[in-house]
Amino acid sequence: MEMSNPTRGVDQVAVVVDWLDACRRHDVGPLLDLYASDASLECECDGGNSYGGRAALEAYWRPRLKAFSPDAFGLEEIAPSSDGVVLDYLNFEGKPIRIVFTFDTDGKITQTRCAPFAST
Repeated sequence: MEMSNPTRGVDQVAVVVDWLDACRRHDVGPLLDLYASDASLECECDGGNSYGGRAALEAYWRPRLKAFSPDAFGLEEIAPSSDGVVLDYLNFEGKPIRIVFTFDTDGKITQTRCAPFAST
């Protein structure tokens, strides 16, 4: 019987796709469930603010999931990186954003860092 290591077998790109799908469905609960309980978000899109913990992440995401453009959460590019996953997508306003995800050993998102991105 083979035992899997919790750091192996977690498809981080699939977690990010689930994140994007939850955003598209306006579904804040499943979105937050993808984050670790002590996760943080650093957002250069709104002046460099930081948010930590589930309540702060919910306060950040809830209004963004309610009012967004028809182009919102469109996928531009997704790729694994040395730290996790890099996602280029269109934010709730349809503007290009790059967000970097890092994960814990359970495959939960521990940090996201986003900033405006000039798509090509």
